[in-house]
Amino acid sequence: MSTTLLRTFQPNQFSLLGTSLLRRRRSNNFTVRFCGSQTTTTHEAKQSSPTRVAPKNHKSNKLDEILRDYEAVIGIETHVQLSTLTKAFCSCSNNYGSYPNTSICPVCMGLPGALPVLNSKVVEFGVRLGLALNCDLSLKSKFDRKQYFYPDLPKGYQISQFDIPIASGGYVDLDIPLEFGGGHRRFGITRVHMEEDAGKLLHSDTGDYSQAWNLYLNRAGVPLLEIVSEPDMRSGIEAAEYACEMQRIARYLGVSNGNMQEGSLRCDVNISIRPIGQAEFGTKVEIKNLNAFSAISRAIDYEISRQALLYNQGKADQIVTETRLWEEGAQKTVTMRKKEGLADYRYFPEPDLPEVILTKEYVDSIRASLPELPEAKRRRYEATGLGMQDVLFLANDFSVAEYFDAVIGKGAEVKLTANWIMSDIAAYLKNEKLSINDIKLTPHELAELIATIKDGTISGKIGKEILFELLAKGGTVKGMIKAKDLVQITDPVEIEKMVIQVVSENPKQLEQYRSGKTKLQGYFAGQVMKMSKGKANPGLLNKILLEKLNAKD
Repeated sequence: MSTTLLRTFQPNQFSLLGTSLLRRRRSNNFTVRFCGSQTTTTHEAKQSSPTRVAPKNHKSNKLDEILRDYEAVIGIETHVQLSTLTKAFCSCSNNYGSYPNTSICPVCMGLPGALPVLNSKVVEFGVRLGLALNCDLSLKSKFDRKQYFYPDLPKGYQISQFDIPIASGGYVDLDIPLEFGGGHRRFGITRVHMEEDAGKLLHSDTGDYSQAWNLYLNRAGVPLLEIVSEPDMRSGIEAAEYACEMQRIARYLGVSNGNMQEGSLRCDVNISIRPIGQAEFGTKVEIKNLNAFSAISRAIDYEISRQALLYNQGKADQIVTETRLWEEGAQKTVTMRKKEGLADYRYFPEPDLPEVILTKEYVDSIRASLPELPEAKRRRYEATGLGMQDVLFLANDFSVAEYFDAVIGKGAEVKLTANWIMSDIAAYLKNEKLSINDIKLTPHELAELIATIKDGTISGKIGKEILFELLAKGGTVKGMIKAKDLVQITDPVEIEKMVIQVVSENPKQLEQYRSGKTKLQGYFAGQVMKMSKGKANPGLLNKILLEKLNAKD
């Protein structure tokens, strides 16, 4: 839940070469990995910065051979900070970014005589997330005290749930992006429980200590839902994609903004390895407070390599149950502290809070209010004939999916709509640093633009020019076409006149074309388009142009 006052960084005993257990396959034209981003990416998206790895040599080849003998077993604890107006057990404002230590009170500070009162929204959000993760709900659950002595937890204990969580025994289905191998995966959910967050410490630049005067307690008491997965993941990629799906679901449900950079979604990863074929789990190591999807993947791959090398060197006893941290700069995990056990936490029922009792009617009303979730949306999009890249792109962000659904709801062709959103609109959003909710182009007008191009009223080129103006300024497609006189020229006689004029004015190019330089057809077409101000129908233009260029006279 929190970081320690003093961090003990132990020097690494050997150098790892950063070899990933599952190497990423990159595409030059398209990537669908954009978890955590408020805006979408484009077909021409820039590749993310590559992981820093050592040059390929015989040592990395040896490490690859070692890794083939072991299997990783990975589980994730995901902490989702809830978007409630007030904290979990008091009326203090839950407002990220507020001035330090202004949203605190005797209750969230745990002062003597202060009594907590449960925020009903925390229960509602817990039920929503439990249902979304296909869990069994506990109609009767309780809160427990978890003894948690850290300087950023002023009460000296955390109100959480121990043996009776609000939800348990669920699962989540997701799709692995094609660039990482593709395929469908199902990962089990052990439990979902309600709890409160700790405060926050600001560490020194070296990370060796924390400054006592930089203790921010606004976060203390903020409501959390902790999602504990089954140990079903086997690679850093699978774990990162699982975490991405948790973020999507939280955002779809509206229970959290899921912004990792704000700490609204944080992941603790548990990793062990075992020889291939062995049923017994190895020694589990935890990596704490990972707040980026790429960091999850890299940290896991590093830790798998570290443990595999220790096994291979006969030093398996050096793999101990502990909590480690991921050092982004050094690209390695380091020891933080020895792992606490249940006995260390000394759980007991929270004496100041009553049981949480749910009725069937209450649960059914929440179930009826759930939106279409990412997995259901992906399957629906897939059923329309869209490819998996399109499906993953459109379903990744709730607002993008909502916009897409609104456009096709107006009768626009599914594939054409997907292409417009994923290419030109996505590029505009990226360049302008906007979300799709910020654009002026309504779903109705995008459907109208697609229909106008399809029926030949305007060309695709003119359509793009209209698009960017509509995105920035709004307006109607029909109004813009009329105001700018953009209707496509489809009269073959008029186009033929322009073709004859262009051919007659370029005798040298005509001679070169007829001598075998057929690529000059593009030059002639461009001149005609220039003459027509881009309004000549391209198909009709090329047909007439070829007839004139290939004529014997």
